[in-house]
Amino acid sequence: MHDIRAIRETPDAFDAAMARRGLAPVSPAILALDEARRAKITAAEEAQAARNAASKEVGAAKARGDEAEFERLRALVAEKKDEIARLDEEAKAEDRRLQDMLMSLPNLPLADVPDGADEADNVERHRWGTPPDLGFAAKEHYQLPGVAAGMDFETAAKLSGARFVVLKGAVARIHRALAQFMLDTHVTENGLTEVNAPVLVREEMMYGTGQLPKFGEDSYQTREGWWLIPTSEVTLTNTVNDTLLDEADLPRRLTAHSLCFRSEAGSAGRDTAGMLRQHQFEKVEMVSIVHPEQGLDELERMTGCAQGILERLGLPYRTMTLCTGDTGFGARRTHDLEVWLPGQGTYREISSVSYCGDFQARRMNARFRPAGGGKPAYVHTLNGSGLAVGRCLIAVLENGQREDGSVALPEALAPWLGGKTLLTVEGELA
Repeated sequence: MHDIRAIRETPDAFDAAMARRGLAPVSPAILALDEARRAKITAAEEAQAARNAASKEVGAAKARGDEAEFERLRALVAEKKDEIARLDEEAKAEDRRLQDMLMSLPNLPLADVPDGADEADNVERHRWGTPPDLGFAAKEHYQLPGVAAGMDFETAAKLSGARFVVLKGAVARIHRALAQFMLDTHVTENGLTEVNAPVLVREEMMYGTGQLPKFGEDSYQTREGWWLIPTSEVTLTNTVNDTLLDEADLPRRLTAHSLCFRSEAGSAGRDTAGMLRQHQFEKVEMVSIVHPEQGLDELERMTGCAQGILERLGLPYRTMTLCTGDTGFGARRTHDLEVWLPGQGTYREISSVSYCGDFQARRMNARFRPAGGGKPAYVHTLNGSGLAVGRCLIAVLENGQREDGSVALPEALAPWLGGKTLLTVEGELA
């Protein structure tokens, strides 16, 4: 959420930043609501002062036997009481409208984020590895003979419908090994604290990280009002919801392996084959809660953590800086990692690492107490995939494919696969 004081002070700069995201000027509407709200508050305070003054005079009028003045003052006190209640309700209504407007607006991009309309305008900042020269026509993951027995879309469709998959046998084990490898690497080498948190959250938690109110159609809600998390960014970041930390508590670096749920609204017809775009999937998430001065350095550190996973697996990738038109709602700057998929002959996103500044912290009221004293300040938050497990499985299978339909597996996974490094044509580990 945005700081209304900053908008009051620099409305033109606020509108210019929103224009970079393709939005029309909005500060006049915000400031009109803010002015109306403040006017109601001022009027209520003035009515309260008049009521207080009249209340003091009521007793004096009664004591001196001035019944007419006594009745006039008593009526004024009652009138002001009703006026104050009305003005308070009107101020609250204006405040709700203002908060709803501020909640619906995206974060402000950093000045060095490249301008652009969509993913075509993203800028490559790093590339690692070379797409393999397989020497034969590459297949997509679901077409590989060794994978077919362990990736069952027909049964998943019977159980749940489209955009689900049942993983079995060796393929399920490789998927699990990837998640364990990622999680263990982040905990033992990257200094993150492992968290196992619920996948059902209260509505205010979705507001806290920015999934609501604007993107409700992208997620699932239960009859009881809980929301299924689209990413454990929601749970990890909200661990500091409505919390006042000590500066010594920062940074907090968290990671979780969780189920994630997305409706994929608006993606009809996209990536319908295979398991690239699913309603239910697994992800290892990273979240950092930091001092404002640490934010951009932490973005680089987290990007490196995600890159390191891909490099350990031997998967070619490139890292992109997203342009203003492709940067997510809550981010000020985002680095996307795109892994090479031979079956499609292109790079596809496998991680987004985002710096949010104090945008989420304001929505959550997450602050810290400076060590040297002074007024509490908002923390800064970051989040990133480390990595999307299903997409990583796809990349491992496709990059390791052999002409006979078997798959060479990364040596990095061997400790979690009983030392096995091959998925055979028959779908077994060897």
